[in-house]
Amino acid sequence: MDTKKLRQKILDLAIRGKLVPQDPNDEPASVLLERIRAEKERLVKEGKIKRSKKTATDTEIEAPFEIPESWEWCKLDDLAFYKKGPFGSSLTKSMFVPDTPDAYKVYEQKNAINKDATLGHYFIDSEKYEELKGFAVLPSDIIVSCAGTIGETYILPQGIREGIINQALMLIRLYDTSITYFYLLYFDYILKNEAAKESKGTAIKNIPPFEVLKNFLIPIPPLAEQQRIANEVERWFTLIDELESNEGDLLKAIDKAKSKILDLAIHGKLVPQDPSDEPAIELLKRINPKYEPYDNKYEANNIPGNWCLSNLKAVCTDFIVPQRDKPTRFDGDIPWCRIEDIEGKYLNGSSSNQNVSMDLIKEMNMRICPIGTVLCSCSASLGIQAITTVECCTNQTFIGIVPQKNVLEENFLYYFLMSQTKRFYDLGTGTTIKYISRAKFEGLTIPLPPYQEQFRIVAKIEELFAVLDSIKLYINQDDKQKSI
Repeated sequence: MDTKKLRQKILDLAIRGKLVPQDPNDEPASVLLERIRAEKERLVKEGKIKRSKKTATDTEIEAPFEIPESWEWCKLDDLAFYKKGPFGSSLTKSMFVPDTPDAYKVYEQKNAINKDATLGHYFIDSEKYEELKGFAVLPSDIIVSCAGTIGETYILPQGIREGIINQALMLIRLYDTSITYFYLLYFDYILKNEAAKESKGTAIKNIPPFEVLKNFLIPIPPLAEQQRIANEVERWFTLIDELESNEGDLLKAIDKAKSKILDLAIHGKLVPQDPSDEPAIELLKRINPKYEPYDNKYEANNIPGNWCLSNLKAVCTDFIVPQRDKPTRFDGDIPWCRIEDIEGKYLNGSSSNQNVSMDLIKEMNMRICPIGTVLCSCSASLGIQAITTVECCTNQTFIGIVPQKNVLEENFLYYFLMSQTKRFYDLGTGTTIKYISRAKFEGLTIPLPPYQEQFRIVAKIEELFAVLDSIKLYINQDDKQKSI
């Protein structure tokens, strides 16, 4: 599994506002930015930093992508003071002195790369320190490696030894350290994007020049949302760490990853929205001009604005209840299918050796599932889905759900039902064998995206699932080899 790509996808969702839901009660990012600007202005007035040169982005910001309404765009220069290490001739080995209580530390790139402030054995005396005091570091400063392994960042902890950065480091001092986590997420993201533009790989060749770097745009979420993003990123990265290091739990981790992907998908967090898409409410009003969206504020706040909450009954044309009795004979050409006839996500009937005739179908009042019906197991093993590729009949295991054309795409319905597997066990009745009624399927709440977005969501789900399935296949093949 390409876990680097998976990590990058998590970061991409995070910086676009797609990883966690927005909360209308959060203080908007505009208020946070006003505090940061006030702090920067205070430092300018006190002569501690210089006022930035004005650029075109001071008046016009062309956003590279869409962000939530409560977020704000600004420049990296608006958020921090930046300083690259002294020129080579300003700090040479001949200037270093032995370590004494009066000596000052020279921080190197190994401190950033190894995330350890205690490493290194270069020191300068007080006279040299006064000369280079403009390169001094403070606790909570961020140092960035600019030579060798480029782009590694490290937040200097409290209690560090007083000192300066050397030529191989850049210093970043945020005006508000509460944004550190999200700032570093985006800083890492844009450095890798710039590296990708320069070469086929993602190894960072150079830190961009200051006039370029400081004018990079950064989206800023509300502070409370930044914390939620941090928690979610850490949760995902912990899961990916498990994927990388603990093969014994890998299959469980893959299932968790799939579950999370589906959760993001049905809440509009997996792919970006396209403002040119016809809103979902318009799809529903074409079916029923009097349609009113669900009055469920919690759910509605967790989906994009051009989505709409509905139930399956409103977006499906038929619910085909399974035949309880087994056919009395098999002498026709219409497949009578069971769970074991599912191949991948499809039921094509080719593996069924039990076919029924039209005469028997009429005699037993059986229903035929048309092509494109999404089958979902409604008894015994709940939550098994398949899409029919031929007209067929099914046994008592399945209910057939027929999506409304041009409103609900069958593959999106398939993955939506897959995301509800745990819920099905709560909906089922019975003690020894659980059963879900047609009425309960009809009443299932579904977050409905615009029709074209449904196709994009399905494509992204299948792209990510293919990666996870390849890992699962590798593990299974490896287990077989070990057993030989």
